[in-house]
Amino acid sequence: MRTVIVSAAVLGGAAVLLGGLVWGGQRSVIYLPSGGEPPPAGDVVQGAEDVVLHTDDGLELGGWYVPAAGQDRDAAVLVTNGNAGNRESRAPLAQALAQEGFSVLVFDYRGFGGNEGDPTEPGLTADARAGLDLLRERGHDGDRILYWGESLGAAVATNLAVEEPPAGLFLRSPFSSLADMAGSHYPVVPEAMLRDDYLVRTTVADLHLPVSVAIGESDTVVPAEQSHAVAEAAPDLVEELVLPDTGHNDLAMVHGPEVVDAFVRLADEVL
Repeated sequence: MRTVIVSAAVLGGAAVLLGGLVWGGQRSVIYLPSGGEPPPAGDVVQGAEDVVLHTDDGLELGGWYVPAAGQDRDAAVLVTNGNAGNRESRAPLAQALAQEGFSVLVFDYRGFGGNEGDPTEPGLTADARAGLDLLRERGHDGDRILYWGESLGAAVATNLAVEEPPAGLFLRSPFSSLADMAGSHYPVVPEAMLRDDYLVRTTVADLHLPVSVAIGESDTVVPAEQSHAVAEAAPDLVEELVLPDTGHNDLAMVHGPEVVDAFVRLADEVL
């Protein structure tokens, strides 16, 4: 009996320890800032400006404002990044969108790109809201601002769209929820232990605004079936773009002509 009690105590202690590690360390797995503080905007994208975003909770975030380089559409794009890197890695996307006539804001969340703060779901939504505020300060009307959300950023853009609906919402490689992602990659982690939710599919289902979804059919980071589920949930789906034999971080998916063209079609639909 004593052996049983000791074994149960050891197992219980191990479970508590594991739970503490999962609870305390999960955000270091979800949010992966890298690359440090980016160089000046003009050194990377011609004509781009360094800007500072001011969040509701008092943080200052670095960003780049890239004015339209092609025929100006009098429209702007708020780009919400995925969970890794910094805004420098989104420079080719910003350039591609600017060449299509859009002004573009790329920025780094709290804890990314040399910014202060720690990433959380409410925090990243506040960061995106600060980006929207900056675009408005630059004279862009809300009904001519679109969101481009990439992976985790698709969840951030979707959250922002609830309180600040854009003219159109472009979701690149969205997951259906953080719990679904955990189930795909870390099936031993109980859903109840997740500190963030990112209920993308459920939230999109309640959004009555034009949505396009881009999916890499060979995505091993965000399973394609999750992105398909998001597209199926959208009441006002404009387009579901599927790129066969394309992975999550393939350049065709990140800033390739097919995804950029799909975004332009969304803009043409709503502007």
